[in-house]
Amino acid sequence: MKGSVVSEAAGAILGQIVEGALKPGDRLRAQKLADQLGISRFPVGQAMRMLAEQGVLLSDPGRGFTVANDAPRLARDVENGRPPDDVLAVYFQIAEDRLSGDLPDHVSELSMRDRYQLSRGQLTQLLNRIAAEGWAERRSGYGWTFSTVLTTPAALEQSYRMRIAIEPASLMEPGYFLPPDILRQCRDTEERMLDGEILTSNADRLYERSVRFHEAIVGASQNSFFLDALKRVNRIRRLLIYRSLADRSRYWQQAAEHLQILKAIEAGDLPLAAERLKAHLDGVMKNIPNMRPLLEGAQRRRS
Repeated sequence: MKGSVVSEAAGAILGQIVEGALKPGDRLRAQKLADQLGISRFPVGQAMRMLAEQGVLLSDPGRGFTVANDAPRLARDVENGRPPDDVLAVYFQIAEDRLSGDLPDHVSELSMRDRYQLSRGQLTQLLNRIAAEGWAERRSGYGWTFSTVLTTPAALEQSYRMRIAIEPASLMEPGYFLPPDILRQCRDTEERMLDGEILTSNADRLYERSVRFHEAIVGASQNSFFLDALKRVNRIRRLLIYRSLADRSRYWQQAAEHLQILKAIEAGDLPLAAERLKAHLDGVMKNIPNMRPLLEGAQRRRS
């Protein structure tokens, strides 16, 4: 959907600001961002205008947009539409209640405001984010409907089998090219994770870090079908991933494996990178049975 594409573009810009790839005073290049994301310039332009309204970017008529001086702080507050920490906690509670079967398929905004003690604006912000992520949509005329998403370990395994089929294959596409600046951003992020951010980042940030890495790798194939398929499954699998983040021990190995994949790409050895990427995804999928007690908590409470 159009809104989702704009949200993804805004999230990518915010992510680059938070990671330090874009610094105060830097001028944004719409075409470069569009090429990185595999989308047209139009939603990128909409995203930049939206971020300018939030004070993250400065609009310079006739010259485009630059990163504002206070952008790093502001970006952390609004990255991917994230609300302040107290409202973000409610977002995770809604996700948990949905997985646990405590939220019905159909809800009214009034019932949601009463249940979670939110203002109208806070609820609108959360529901718009949830809709952009693909697990709820506004009902015709009244209320909201939660979508059918990946809510079982079996479904999560299916998503990884799909990813194993397309992600390594993307590295073998003709004309594969991961721009050096994107590769550097990915490497810097993984190194910060290994330096301690695995323990200090919230689940939202950890998930987005992984999403940006894999979408950057696949996006460099220039094959929009691969990238579109990956983006879709990333949007709808996040609920189970949030729950699995309670155990972070495996993320040290995953970050190290990400760095090895990047090393092979940087050396121009794409077959080796594809082999390492497949092994990485295989390893994650094989670990799903170990996470079943955590992932199946919702199903046990439903029965």
